[in-house]
Amino acid sequence: MLLALLGSPPLPAQEAPPSLYQRLGGLAPISVVVSDFIDVLVPDEQLNANPAIDAARQRVPAPYLKYHVTAMVCQVTGGPCAYHGRGMKESHAHLNITEAEWQRMLVLFQEVLARHQVPEQETRELLDIVGSTKADIVSTAAQ
Repeated sequence: MLLALLGSPPLPAQEAPPSLYQRLGGLAPISVVVSDFIDVLVPDEQLNANPAIDAARQRVPAPYLKYHVTAMVCQVTGGPCAYHGRGMKESHAHLNITEAEWQRMLVLFQEVLARHQVPEQETRELLDIVGSTKADIVSTAAQ
């Protein structure tokens, strides 16, 4: 029996399922969705009612933000990009982001994903990734 096992051909390697990055279509579609998201996020009046967010919007150019968010999404979804920006906590601590502002951002994000017809499974996975950053972004002092 041992000889039969040793002499049998190797089992075919199972292919890994496609990464979220691959299922989203790669860098081009990700960059388009991120660009559209930043385009609705930056001028949002509800978010900019927070003086710290409004000041950051004036200070950080949207193309710079688009570049970093695209690299981050590419990386965290399994793509070949490397995010080299600051951590979420460091980037957002001074903004005093409230739960209401977090929820507003989620609404805007979901609207952009729907506009681009991102499938339900991929939308859920992206929302899970975004949700994993909440503790580093929403200020407990601002609750």
